[in-house]
Amino acid sequence: MIFSSLRTAAFRNLIDTEVFTGAKDVFLIGENGQGKTNFLEALYFCSYASSFRGARDGELARNGEKDFSASVKINEHLNNDVTDAGLSGNILVKFEKGKKTVIIDDKRVEDRKYLLSIAPCIVFCHEDMEFVVGNPERRRWFFDQVLSLCDPVYLDDLRRYRRVLKSRNAALRDALYGRSNPDPLLDALDPQYASYGVKLMEKRENAARLFSGVFGPLYEEVSGISGIMVCYTPSWKKAGEKEAGLLLRERRAADMAAGVSLSGPHRDRYGFTRNGADFAAAASTGQRRLLALLLRLAQARRFFEMTGKNPVLLLDDVLLEMDGGKRRRFLSVLPGYDQAFFTFLPEEPYQNYRKEDTLIYEVRGGRIEACEA
Repeated sequence: MIFSSLRTAAFRNLIDTEVFTGAKDVFLIGENGQGKTNFLEALYFCSYASSFRGARDGELARNGEKDFSASVKINEHLNNDVTDAGLSGNILVKFEKGKKTVIIDDKRVEDRKYLLSIAPCIVFCHEDMEFVVGNPERRRWFFDQVLSLCDPVYLDDLRRYRRVLKSRNAALRDALYGRSNPDPLLDALDPQYASYGVKLMEKRENAARLFSGVFGPLYEEVSGISGIMVCYTPSWKKAGEKEAGLLLRERRAADMAAGVSLSGPHRDRYGFTRNGADFAAAASTGQRRLLALLLRLAQARRFFEMTGKNPVLLLDDVLLEMDGGKRRRFLSVLPGYDQAFFTFLPEEPYQNYRKEDTLIYEVRGGRIEACEA
């Protein structure tokens, strides 16, 4: 699957127009602040109906505007009008009057999860450093995305767990402020809470083991440092549904005193270890940056292993901080992809990476124009 074109309206600083992108490799060249990342964000928005920068929907509109949209045409193959799964090849995500709508082939889609099977994108960006040095929630978010791309059932289980968690926390808040006795409601919620939670933890534990088997060798190949592993620490230690239910009963008083659920998958932790020690804590800035980049590479490889499909890669200034040797090694281990979008500063040696059919665009003031670089 490739994006053959992108059209935006009032999206960030991008000029309202349609840009042809029907090539395996697309380079966006421009100074900082001109719109390169915004272009990638618009593509990502069409794949997930959200921003990879964590921006709220309303923040994506151009200054002075309230409504915006982004749409892509997709093809199954380059230079082929036949599209994946019989689709005519159109995805439109729009935000109007404070409401977001997803339209696929002129049909409104109520559940955004269907986008994941049509236009899977994997983005490499500066915000990925949060997976390494940020709070535990960001690492959980990353691995939840890894699993959701490969396993739609996991996404359903995660949603069910979050709904029960929300209800459980509401009951605990009521207890904290003396508004009601939460025990009858918690007695009804906790079996569901334990069931969904244990399913998530089992899948996370298996996924972390398999992901580590891809990630560790990949990091060694690029950096020369061996023994890096992904470590998963569940909130409930080796608990089945029955054990989790008993644990929740034992900790209910503490949960009520806090007014929030103190245990469960939303408290799980991931880390990166070497020889049993926390690798990220002692790593240099360069090693951490490489760690974040290779997490995304490993994600793309796992996606292919699980689905047999290649993703679209969105690479935002990923080569900028690497020396020549690491750049070559990084590019040599890029996974298979149907299409890749790269952003570069004008002074970078992007000509060294172009291919005969690479599309190169200059980005200036939100305007995307073809160039003969």
